[in-house]
Amino acid sequence: MLFNETSSTQKHNARRMRKSHTDAERKLWYLLKDRRLSGYKFRRQVPIGVYIVDFLCVSQKLIIEADGSQHVENKKDLTSDNWLEQNGFRILRFWNNDIFFNQNSVLEMVWHHLNAPHPPLRGTLSHREREE
Repeated sequence: MLFNETSSTQKHNARRMRKSHTDAERKLWYLLKDRRLSGYKFRRQVPIGVYIVDFLCVSQKLIIEADGSQHVENKKDLTSDNWLEQNGFRILRFWNNDIFFNQNSVLEMVWHHLNAPHPPLRGTLSHREREE
């Protein structure tokens, strides 16, 4: 279950979350929206399966999460990250403080991952391996 199979409850929750984002999410959205980062399009509060991610660049399958202290050693984050990675997504997590006080470093890291080659999905062959 990815985008097309998202429940109406998940869609409703995502809409609600777009209206009540944290200060860090607001700041990061300001930096990412309107294709401000090298022309890459981001969406915010996107339902994917049973999860709602903070930001998603669909074309690069890159998820960005803004994390506060409640995410320290959070087992739910590990579970969601594993599921999302198994479905081909890459995840970057940034502490709220970094978003506020190290914004250039955050943007450099995001840019690097947007422009990095995608690793093959687990259990699949890369494009090069299929040609051989």
